[in-house]
Amino acid sequence: MPSKRLRELGITIGHFPTGPLNAITDVNGVAVGHATLIHDQPRVARTGITMILPRGQQTWTDYAFAGFYAQNGNGEMTGTHWIAETGLLCSPIGITNTFQVGMVRDALIEYAVERGYPQTESSDLPVVAETYDGWLNDIAAFHLTKEHVFAALRDAKSGPVAEGNVGGGTGMTCHEFKGGIGSASRIVDSPSGTFTLGALVQANYGDRLLLRVDGIPVGRLIGSQEPPIPWPEPPVMNSIIVVIATDAPLLPVQCTRLARRASVGLARVGGISSNADGDIFLAFATGNTMPYESDDLIPLRMVPHEHLSLFFEAAAEAVQEAILNALTMAETMTGFEDRIAYALPLKRLVEIVHQYR
Repeated sequence: MPSKRLRELGITIGHFPTGPLNAITDVNGVAVGHATLIHDQPRVARTGITMILPRGQQTWTDYAFAGFYAQNGNGEMTGTHWIAETGLLCSPIGITNTFQVGMVRDALIEYAVERGYPQTESSDLPVVAETYDGWLNDIAAFHLTKEHVFAALRDAKSGPVAEGNVGGGTGMTCHEFKGGIGSASRIVDSPSGTFTLGALVQANYGDRLLLRVDGIPVGRLIGSQEPPIPWPEPPVMNSIIVVIATDAPLLPVQCTRLARRASVGLARVGGISSNADGDIFLAFATGNTMPYESDDLIPLRMVPHEHLSLFFEAAAEAVQEAILNALTMAETMTGFEDRIAYALPLKRLVEIVHQYR
């Protein structure tokens, strides 16, 4: 069966309605772009870069409130000290492989300088996160260049989000199947108003036997042989990066609270944040306008804390479905040293879910 999104397989989870695209780009203004590298010469590349622009091309001049949370800290997300200090997200969010975080960060600064974005005169602290793709990718070859970063930024757009073996997710595995990029969204009808919430994940973690779909122990029922688990011993480094976006007017402390709820969605799929995982989550909110520079008081709005539980539940649903979309959209890949990561068998998945339901 060819790759399909979870709902295209007839499998729905949760009770919140999705946005029109069921993707993070349902949040107005959010743009996503990818650059994907797949080649075998001169060295094997199965890698890439994914860019999320919170406000499209206005990202550099109209900031967003943000917060982050490290469920387990064996990973990297640059720029978080400034987010902790000010609550401001002042750049696009890059997601790539472990060895190229620094290059992507520097390329983002160069991109902003070349275009004369004014905040670079004082400082620029881009947010770049990573997961390890060294099973399928010759990660020590440092394939990515600043031109790939620029290409992902130019590619960034609203609309459907490419998922699976694309961008930063190209060489990733998830629950011992092929993993990668996934996205989903929810509409939150709260007493404060109706808002959109979306999630994007780069999924590269997990044991097969722990995989669950809407509470169904799919991993155990598929087992370890069909298709075979790709390695005799699981790699030490497993991670997931989660980015949550909303157009609700949340303050930074509320974004931090929202980011923490990614752990609920992760747990529902079977993630336990093992000792060596880098499970790092970021949430941003575009419901307030935050100019990079102002001489006047800035008027702000906020959703009352008492209304946030709906957003927390929606975030858990969106993260859960985004991870499952990453799995169902990924395709079997052969990579470095002829290693193979097999796709989740979708026909078997559908059979199991229908039997349980």
